[in-house]
Amino acid sequence: MSLPADLNVAAVQQTCNADKDISLETTERLVRQASQGGAQLIVLQELHATLYFCQTEDTTVFELAEPIPGPTSRRLSSLAAELGVVIVGSIFERRMNGVYHNTAVVFESDGSIAGSYRKMHIPDDPGFYEKFYFTPGDATTNTGHNGFTPIDTSVGRLGVLVCWDQWYPEAARLMALAGADVLIYPTAIGWDVTDDTAEQARQLDAWVTVQRGHAVANNLPVIAPNRIGTEPDPSQQGEGITFWGNSFICGPQGEFLARADKDSETLLTATLDRNRSESIRRIWPYFRDRRIDAYGDILKRVRD
Repeated sequence: MSLPADLNVAAVQQTCNADKDISLETTERLVRQASQGGAQLIVLQELHATLYFCQTEDTTVFELAEPIPGPTSRRLSSLAAELGVVIVGSIFERRMNGVYHNTAVVFESDGSIAGSYRKMHIPDDPGFYEKFYFTPGDATTNTGHNGFTPIDTSVGRLGVLVCWDQWYPEAARLMALAGADVLIYPTAIGWDVTDDTAEQARQLDAWVTVQRGHAVANNLPVIAPNRIGTEPDPSQQGEGITFWGNSFICGPQGEFLARADKDSETLLTATLDRNRSESIRRIWPYFRDRRIDAYGDILKRVRD
């Protein structure tokens, strides 16, 4: 299928609420605004329908999980069909009893599910106890391949990854090798409330830099929406997390096309030139010069 040279994209940066309806009302308002502005692809942040519940381990939280299709996916599906846009949403997926995933779902412009990606790298750090809630992904649905497989849509091949996946160059490279047109990282990341300003600056700079690095190393644009707002620790064992926003869209040389601040509800928009990746790869031919004969040890946990 031949696609137009330009692709209008949007990323939503928002606060979230314990009430799914309130969170999704905010999401829907911003998606409608993006569509009115001409966006063809709209990307939402990680777990945008709820507060970030992984600050503590609580079995009652599993009641928030939904099957796919389910209430949230049906709502986003209807919105995509009504507006004629492709939406990348995020759902706490209940796959079966005892198996739950952190899942990005891609809704085609006719409302159908083009595919879904289950988060592959699952963190377990203070304030981010995701291993308690999420089973690692195994396959990208609708493709029949391993989790690092792009999802085909009417606007191109989407290399959808989720949050902690953004720190792994292997994930981005596998998406690129499979023909992704863009890398997408729905995110929920922030500072411990007790972090000092210097540590905050280092963490934020690392987050932005590593994703821009994936853009450069793979000659692909990146869309990275993150949430905002301070969410308290429900267990009251910690001080909570201040999500640092700074959502951004960058081009295939890592150049910023749009960037949000740290605390404002923001709708980022940009126009991606589909031909730039090809033209850059002709002058910076990383893929041609890869020494695939010498990389076997990358499959080892540690090189002895």
